[in-house]
Amino acid sequence: MNAPADAAKVRKAAFEANKLAKRLHREVGRAIADYAMIEAGDKVMVCLSGGKDSYALLDILLALRARAPVAFDLVAVNLDQKQPGFPAHVLPEYLAGRGVPFHIENQDTYAIVKRLVPEGQTMCSLCSRLRRGILYRVASELGATKIALGHHRDDILVTLLMNMFFGGRLKGMPPKLVSDDGKHVVIRPLAYVAETDLERWATVRAYPIIPCTLCGSQDNLQRAQIKAMLRDWERQYPGRSDNMLRAMGHVTRSHLLDRNLYPFATLQASGVADPAGDKAFDDDPDDDCGRPKPAVVTLHRE
Repeated sequence: MNAPADAAKVRKAAFEANKLAKRLHREVGRAIADYAMIEAGDKVMVCLSGGKDSYALLDILLALRARAPVAFDLVAVNLDQKQPGFPAHVLPEYLAGRGVPFHIENQDTYAIVKRLVPEGQTMCSLCSRLRRGILYRVASELGATKIALGHHRDDILVTLLMNMFFGGRLKGMPPKLVSDDGKHVVIRPLAYVAETDLERWATVRAYPIIPCTLCGSQDNLQRAQIKAMLRDWERQYPGRSDNMLRAMGHVTRSHLLDRNLYPFATLQASGVADPAGDKAFDDDPDDDCGRPKPAVVTLHRE
């Protein structure tokens, strides 16, 4: 064994883990501040599934709460849906070890989904609707003022592309919204966080991950295909996912097609120049991407 080499590896791993932790805390803190997700006196219900994202969400919120300028409470909630093979002891043991207040809600939604969804069809949509209704009720019972979900940057982008490609609408996952029953505020503090960082963090923190395949593997879902496409783009063009997320926060309504958002029908020339306006006949920015501009030739009449 090479003790110096091993020690160097340990130091490097610790350095990388510390750098990752700082980035995660910074990005979550920035998202919370940008969208005023958590306020003084809030009781935040963190929905914990047993996957890497919700573990990281709770972990980071605990760390941020320790040094936050405002006081707020956290309570972890898990919905045990009675899938066969679900290890019911894992989350209570983990949460008790972390000293986190928690509530386990037992509801056999698995049996309902299996009864209503034909064999071979996707169960996720119905399962999600059932789960959402139960969690809203639990939030009311616990007196939670915010419901925190573990959706990250990549989830938001995948949802945007799925709605575009398959739903014909421009709609994503907002970082903060009022629930469809009008009674709760739902927040997504991981909105700026890349999934690859969460994967690395889960390894560093050694979370007791509960697999998400308990209700049957459904590998050919459209969401999985879009996610794979995003990963491939990011490998070819690093930074593309961040640019897409940034674009979702910089919307020019006049350059889309929604007549309900912009008064195209009544639009008239004002005769007043807009120095910040776009130029109607500018080239498409992709037309000359990566290619040298042609020389400008001036023609003179004799």
